[in-house]
Amino acid sequence: MVGGSAIATLVVFIISILFVIVPVRIPLPRSQRLPSHFLINLTTAPILAIAVLWAAQCIGPSVIRAGIVGNEGIKPYNILILFFSLAYISITLDITGVLQAAAFWVSNKGGSSGWKLFFGFYLMLTLLSVVIGNDPVILSGTAFLVYYTNAVKLNPAAWLLAEFAAANTASMVLFVGNPTNVVICEGFGVNNVAYSAYTIFPFVACSIFCFAALAVQFQNHIPRRLEKTEKLDPWSVLHDRVGAIVGSILLASCLVTIIIVSFFGVDVWMISLPFAVFKLIFDIGWDHWRYKNGRLTRPRDPGSQETYHRSQRTHHIIDIKKQVTTSPQTDTKPLSNPLGSLPLNKYHHTEAAHNTVDNEKHTTESAHRAPFATTNTEVLSNSSGSLSPNKSLSESMSSAGPITTIPSPATSSTSFFDRKRSNLVSRRAQFDHHFPTFSIALPRLPFALVPFAFSQFILIEALAHQGWIDVFAVWLIRATARQIYPTIWIVGVFGVVLCNLSGTNIGATILLTKVVRAAAFPDHSLRAAAIALAVASNVGAVSFTFSASLAGLLWRGILNQKGIPMKQSTFALWNLLPITVMTAVGLGVVCIEMAVISR
Repeated sequence: MVGGSAIATLVVFIISILFVIVPVRIPLPRSQRLPSHFLINLTTAPILAIAVLWAAQCIGPSVIRAGIVGNEGIKPYNILILFFSLAYISITLDITGVLQAAAFWVSNKGGSSGWKLFFGFYLMLTLLSVVIGNDPVILSGTAFLVYYTNAVKLNPAAWLLAEFAAANTASMVLFVGNPTNVVICEGFGVNNVAYSAYTIFPFVACSIFCFAALAVQFQNHIPRRLEKTEKLDPWSVLHDRVGAIVGSILLASCLVTIIIVSFFGVDVWMISLPFAVFKLIFDIGWDHWRYKNGRLTRPRDPGSQETYHRSQRTHHIIDIKKQVTTSPQTDTKPLSNPLGSLPLNKYHHTEAAHNTVDNEKHTTESAHRAPFATTNTEVLSNSSGSLSPNKSLSESMSSAGPITTIPSPATSSTSFFDRKRSNLVSRRAQFDHHFPTFSIALPRLPFALVPFAFSQFILIEALAHQGWIDVFAVWLIRATARQIYPTIWIVGVFGVVLCNLSGTNIGATILLTKVVRAAAFPDHSLRAAAIALAVASNVGAVSFTFSASLAGLLWRGILNQKGIPMKQSTFALWNLLPITVMTAVGLGVVCIEMAVISR
């Protein structure tokens, strides 16, 4: 019988999920040293839920330890180390400009056909996401498509939503493509190679039918003909060819090695981490060599580091504007605006950040800024309020007139700390310029995943500790009778739904993995449930809430930063057809696979 502690645990778990889906700002008393508000969101809500449950003695240290160290074959630290290692290699590879170069090449191949270009981008993003995962593609591809569609005066909705669907669908192929895949492989004991063998056919089917669904609903949003004056130069954005070659070799070698050692039962983090460390050492050494040999453009003063890094990140935008002059033919029909607030084909994106933004947007902005980006001028201006942003320090001092009073001890103390702060910022800015690859890659790593993932594991362990996993397992047994095909459809459909209602697809995957294991299915039904969940956890990211995946939050944040607000209702409406089609097709293919295997 379920007791009071069990009910309280479930209620707290549900409340934490609601805060993940709909973040809440709590105003704080005004203070110069404290922020103006406290945000309860994806990062803080699960941690607060754990604190409440621990204080109420619903969970103990053993539950928290199990959520961190893992049990029943699932090791959270293994998953996170693997994911961060591959994320660093992929992000630093993206920084070299290789993804933008690939996009330029596809644009040239697309010629003047709008549909050929649309299909080319969809195929390119799909293939890249298979290899490097969805997050790096979302980071780089979204920004590129925003600038590209603006430069060629195309409506961005079709291109951005197609990119989002392609990236998330393709991440199901390799077990390293998504953290949820690693959870499934470890939780169900699926070999890494066998995992890809099971998911390759659902992936191909989902990708084909997803493109068909996108083509149907965006048939009036893609111009039939484009007029191009000149081709884009892919080499213009590949600004670090050596880094691109080394990064590509390391990523491919890492993936191949992981696949090979998976047959010997070696934890994958033991393979991925050394590759990431080697890539870090190479980045530091290569940047240092380029710095010493004048291969890195030196800013005029330490205060211009942010300008330097912004130019490093967006130099390909200039190439687009210089090289592309296209316009859709006038034979397309007038269309309604799919993004609500954008004038069709003539919208203007802006880099200006709004004052009232949510935490996800702020996180995404920081992901595209180099660390230590505050300049000396900004620090001095903020601290003293007397320095104009357009004046140098020496100019401000010379125009201030002679000093006629002796500063008080308080003023001297303030000036001392201002100087120390300015020196610290200057040193950090110099480091930023000396090692740009590391400095740009560091804030783009998904650090928010660490507390969230561990918190999700702990909360699921709390549900198991209170007996809820066993209760859910009994319900699953009654619904499926432990048969293959009911298991596929129930686990698959519930997986897609829970991606939207369990915070993210990570929480949904952890929960359903625990429930299916507790149901003690026979081997054939257990295998069917694992593959159905693999399809659902990746396809479920292309769904109704941004929080269904971390990639969704990242994608929305980038759009907000670029001045393209995407409403939740609009996002859900446009994803309704693709996710419905992919769920039906993907689970149908899993049924066919299981029918063939069970013969």
